Amino acid sequence: MIIVTGAARHLGQAYAVRLAREGARLTLSDVQDCSETAALCEGEGAEVLALTMDVTSVEETALLARSTFERFGRIDGLLNNAGLMRNITGPSLMDVDPDWWDKVFNVNARGTFLCTRAVFPYMREQRCGKIVNIGSTTMMRTSNNVSDSNPHYVASKGAVMAFTRAICRELGEFNINVNTLAPGGTDQDPAIEGENATREEVRAFGRRGVPSDLTGTIAFLFSDDADFITGQLIAVNGGKEVT
Repeated sequence: MIIVTGAARHLGQAYAVRLAREGARLTLSDVQDCSETAALCEGEGAEVLALTMDVTSVEETALLARSTFERFGRIDGLLNNAGLMRNITGPSLMDVDPDWWDKVFNVNARGTFLCTRAVFPYMREQRCGKIVNIGSTTMMRTSNNVSDSNPHYVASKGAVMAFTRAICRELGEFNINVNTLAPGGTDQDPAIEGENATREEVRAFGRRGVPSDLTGTIAFLFSDDADFITGQLIAVNGGKEVT
C-alpha cells in the first residue's frame, strides 16, 4: 500500500500508474482532482483511495495518513512527489521574490517533511516501510549561466536530499527505508515518448528524459530488492553533466 502525493497529473500520474501495474494498492492525493489518475490505476487492477489535500497543512497530512490506514490497515510506502516550480523561468538571485521562495519551500521541503512525519508513526508501529522523496539533479550542478540560477527551486530540492540524509538513521532503526530520486530535465507529459523528446547534447543519450525513464526506478525503490538501500540519492538524468 503506497501513498502518492502530487498524483493528479504529469509525473505523479505516471508514477502512480506504474505502481498500480506492479500490484500496489494506492492512496492518490493532490490539491487538484485525482479522478483521472484513479481511473487509470483502477484500470490496472489497483484498489485506490483518492483524496484532495494540501501537503503544506499539518492537519491535512495527518488526515491523509489516518484515512489511508483506516482504508487499507497499513501504510507500506510514501512517494513524496508533490512539488512546485513557481516561476522557474531562469530568475537570478535578485529576481526571486521572497514570497516565491516561501511558496516553493512550503510545498517542496515542508510538504515532504509533513507527509513523512504523518506516516512515520504507522510505519514505526509495523516496523517497516519505504519512503521515496523526489529531488532534482539541479542541486548537483552550477547554473548554466548567470541569469538561470533558480535559487528558490534548487535550494528547496537540496533541502529534500538533506532531509533524506538527516532522518535515514532514525527511520532505519524501525526498518524504514528513505531515499531520494533525482530526475534531471524530464518532459512532464506522460504522452511524450522517445523521438518526440527534445534532444540535448549535454546528456549521454542526447535527449531529455520521459516519464517511463523514471517509473522503473520508482518501482524498484518500493520493492523488496531495495531493502538495503537507504539515505541515498538516485540520479536518473541520462548521464547529464553535473558541474
